[in-house]
Amino acid sequence: MSIIERIPKSYRTAYLLICSWYAFNYALSTIIEWQVFRPYTTSVLWNGLYMFEAVCIFIALTLLYSYWLIHQNLVFQITGHVLGLILYFMSMSYISYYFDYYLDGLVYFDDWKEYMLNLLSWDAMRFYDQYIIAVAIFYIIRYFEYIQRKDKEKSQLALKNKEMQLALLKSQINPHFLFNTLNSISTLIASSKEKARKVITQLSDVFRYALDSHSGTMVKLYDELDFIENYVKIQQVRFGERLKYVTEIDQSCTSMEVPPMILQPLVENSVKYGIGPKDDGGTIRLIVKPVDEGVYFEVSDNGLGTNAAKVLDGKSSGIGLQNSEKRLKSIFGKSVKFIVAPREDGYTVKFTIPPIETYKPNDHQEYQLIENLKPTTTNEV
Repeated sequence: MSIIERIPKSYRTAYLLICSWYAFNYALSTIIEWQVFRPYTTSVLWNGLYMFEAVCIFIALTLLYSYWLIHQNLVFQITGHVLGLILYFMSMSYISYYFDYYLDGLVYFDDWKEYMLNLLSWDAMRFYDQYIIAVAIFYIIRYFEYIQRKDKEKSQLALKNKEMQLALLKSQINPHFLFNTLNSISTLIASSKEKARKVITQLSDVFRYALDSHSGTMVKLYDELDFIENYVKIQQVRFGERLKYVTEIDQSCTSMEVPPMILQPLVENSVKYGIGPKDDGGTIRLIVKPVDEGVYFEVSDNGLGTNAAKVLDGKSSGIGLQNSEKRLKSIFGKSVKFIVAPREDGYTVKFTIPPIETYKPNDHQEYQLIENLKPTTTNEV
């Protein structure tokens, strides 16, 4: 790759536009001088060409100089550009003097002095403008690059955050769940090999879903529900009749897309802190239905509630609930209300996913809310 190819396209384009602008200006002024002030003097055309070449070279040097200065502190940049402006003016004025006076035989100090005094009038602004315009364009490009870089970093940070959240989510199927399930399978092998095989299949489905969920940001709700049902069935092997699971799912919502494993931490908390420690067990109820604000989700139980060892009052430091709330708000916006309502006879977690019109999903997030509602079904496991 050549040196020119290494220069960002934006700077090359800006440089060509600046040179094109000065090419037009010098061509116009040179032609006017050639026709009006110094009729048909060939040297005027050559002088105009040489001045244009000098401007293009000094513009390139100005951009390189600005690139070096941008890495210094602000005071150094300001001082450097003031000195750069003076140096630019002196260099261009000497070149202009050479072509306008020196080549015509006006080579003495008084001639140079006369030329410089004349140049320090309004005509000097054309040299100042050349430097200032080049520097201004450079900083404008740098500003837009900064904005683009920040947007890119923000997108990358959001992507890493989602990946981290997904990694945390997968870790929520913790070793205790695996150990308890393996103990249950070990017990079942002695009494019912068929049940043991069924639990192994369910456990395999649970872990396959957890591992495969990283391939896409969203999953269909019916897949999420199947995963939760397998998870609960495995827990029922341990708790037996003490754990019941009831669902009220509006079938019009099952084709919508939701974050993977968004319900698992809520169900796990019900089992671990609500139903599990309770002597006579209890029931976990999952409700999914359409509402005016979108699709309503509710996970509730009639377990220990506020009497549990760990009170789930919305201020819990549990990773599961915090992660679920953060994931919902990162995808659907901060307007999503994640509510944990504890009671003495259990607790309820509820949230509503807004309809597609109220947020802008990513390219791979195509949420579908079915308009033709079907009757709600109630299932019990």
